[in-house]
Amino acid sequence: MNDNHSPSAWSTYSRTVFIASAAIALALIAYEHRVHVLGILPWLLILACPLMHLFMHHGHGGHSGHDHAGHAAGTIQQKTKETNDV
Repeated sequence: MNDNHSPSAWSTYSRTVFIASAAIALALIAYEHRVHVLGILPWLLILACPLMHLFMHHGHGGHSGHDHAGHAAGTIQQKTKETNDV
């Protein structure tokens, strides 16, 4: 027989069977180990607090090195200029 397509290591059937069995295996592993995962969640919440503190405070004065007082003065000057134009 002469096939027009190149032979593949993974046929459609083989790929479908592999994906289905991998999904079933992952579901069974997740079901069996849910107690371990749920036991770790409180510790992950405690760990998230210092990480959020480190990564989310970059916009406050003193950490970024910008002069926020100058930015505030610039907005005040802009507002007074807009009110004078009206």
